[in-house]
Amino acid sequence: MKSLKISFVLIVIAGLASIYTYIRYLDHYTSPYLDVVINSHVLGESRKIFIRLPDEYNAQKSYPLVIKTDGNFNLDRWAETVAKHDDAIVVAIPNQFWTDTRNRDLVPPFARKDVNINARPTNQTARELFGRADTFLAFIETELLPYIESRYKISDDRSLSGYSAGGSFVLYTMITQPSLFNAYFAFSPAAWYDDSVVVKEFKKNLVKLEGAPKFFYLSLGAKEPSIITGSFKGLLAALDENAPNNLVWAHQFTEGADHGSNPYMSIPTAVTAYSAFKQKL
Repeated sequence: MKSLKISFVLIVIAGLASIYTYIRYLDHYTSPYLDVVINSHVLGESRKIFIRLPDEYNAQKSYPLVIKTDGNFNLDRWAETVAKHDDAIVVAIPNQFWTDTRNRDLVPPFARKDVNINARPTNQTARELFGRADTFLAFIETELLPYIESRYKISDDRSLSGYSAGGSFVLYTMITQPSLFNAYFAFSPAAWYDDSVVVKEFKKNLVKLEGAPKFFYLSLGAKEPSIITGSFKGLLAALDENAPNNLVWAHQFTEGADHGSNPYMSIPTAVTAYSAFKQKL
């Protein structure tokens, strides 16, 4: 009888775990927007993308494009915000669901040593798992953008957005492929990796942004950890010292926000600032 009770409890636990996993899958890896799969030769895997089209989408009209990492995270917030301004097609790239690919895809290749504040199992902390942002950026440039351009009319107004590790990916893209986008949004960027090597590389390579006008917005929650706040201030100092004249940038310390809530609270300010920038061109 006792063994039957134990078996029943184990079955219930397994069932609850399966339900929880399924709910997480629906939340993170499916979307109410267009939910499609790209078979990537660059990444050697299939990748989902979520495509949000304007409510009054017109196939004959050219639209701005926003590429964002972080999948569904604040995708609705982006949708409702751009709808109030110069409405855009928003394409979100979720992390792989069954495999932890976030640090692999979004961490710059020069930051492979220390990329986690909290302790993690050794199978998640091997250096070879991190720092392949160059490959992920190649996927965006050579596969994702052509895929979108072949199906929708896209204007020259193209933005890249990311949060936390995705913010470090935005910084990396700015200094390595500055011609791909003309606007960048980094929310709570994880620039503290390896003694703020992301900040150092960003400062050193800002000169590569010279040329056509570009816009950059970065924000941080006022309640974020000191290690993130320190690197954020380093980014501001780098911009003060080395930003080229064609780069218009703005920043915000979001009152009452922590690391998770900062993007939601500051996206409207970011898009409003970018709209004002475009009106002056």
